[in-house]
Amino acid sequence: MQVHSVVVVVVVVVVVEVVEVVEVVVVVIVVVEVVVVVVVVVVVVVVVVVVSEVVVVVE
Repeated sequence: MQVHSVVVVVVVVVVVEVVEVVEVVVVVIVVVEVVVVVVVVVVVVVVVVVVSEVVVVVE
Protein backbone atom coordinates (compact mmCIF):
# COMPACT_ATOMS: atom_id res chain seq x y z
CA MET A 1 0.00 0.00 0.00
CA GLN A 2 2.86 2.35 0.88
CA VAL A 3 4.56 1.64 -2.45
CA HIS A 4 1.31 2.36 -4.28
CA SER A 5 0.99 5.81 -2.71
CA VAL A 6 4.63 6.59 -3.55
CA VAL A 7 4.00 5.62 -7.19
CA VAL A 8 0.94 7.89 -7.30
CA VAL A 9 2.95 10.81 -5.89
CA VAL A 10 5.76 10.24 -8.41
CA VAL A 11 3.28 10.08 -11.31
CA VAL A 12 1.58 13.29 -10.16
CA VAL A 13 4.93 15.10 -9.85
CA VAL A 14 6.02 13.93 -13.31
CA VAL A 15 2.70 15.00 -14.87
CA VAL A 16 2.94 18.43 -13.22
CA GLU A 17 6.51 18.89 -14.48
CA VAL A 18 5.54 17.85 -18.02
CA VAL A 19 2.58 20.25 -18.00
CA GLU A 20 4.87 23.10 -16.85
CA VAL A 21 7.36 22.34 -19.63
CA VAL A 22 4.54 22.21 -22.20
CA GLU A 23 3.20 25.57 -20.95
CA VAL A 24 6.66 27.13 -21.30
CA VAL A 25 7.02 25.73 -24.82
CA VAL A 26 3.58 27.07 -25.79
CA VAL A 27 4.43 30.50 -24.39
CA VAL A 28 7.73 30.53 -26.31
CA ILE A 29 5.94 29.55 -29.53
CA VAL A 30 3.34 32.30 -29.06
CA VAL A 31 6.05 34.90 -28.33
CA VAL A 32 8.01 33.83 -31.43
CA GLU A 33 4.86 34.06 -33.58
CA VAL A 34 4.08 37.54 -32.24
CA VAL A 35 7.66 38.69 -32.88
CA VAL A 36 7.54 37.30 -36.43
CA VAL A 37 4.24 39.07 -37.13
CA VAL A 38 5.59 42.36 -35.75
CA VAL A 39 8.77 42.07 -37.84
CA VAL A 40 6.76 41.30 -40.99
CA VAL A 41 4.46 44.27 -40.37
CA VAL A 42 7.43 46.60 -39.81
CA VAL A 43 9.17 45.35 -42.97
CA VAL A 44 5.99 45.81 -45.03
CA VAL A 45 5.48 49.34 -43.68
CA VAL A 46 9.11 50.27 -44.40
CA VAL A 47 8.91 48.83 -47.92
CA VAL A 48 5.66 50.71 -48.63
CA VAL A 49 7.12 53.98 -47.33
CA VAL A 50 10.35 53.56 -49.31
CA VAL A 51 8.48 52.61 -52.50
CA SER A 52 6.10 55.57 -52.15
CA GLU A 53 9.08 57.91 -51.61
CA VAL A 54 10.84 56.49 -54.67
CA VAL A 55 7.67 56.82 -56.76
CA VAL A 56 7.29 60.45 -55.66
CA VAL A 57 10.94 61.15 -56.54
CA VAL A 58 10.59 59.41 -59.93
CA GLU A 59 7.46 61.45 -60.79
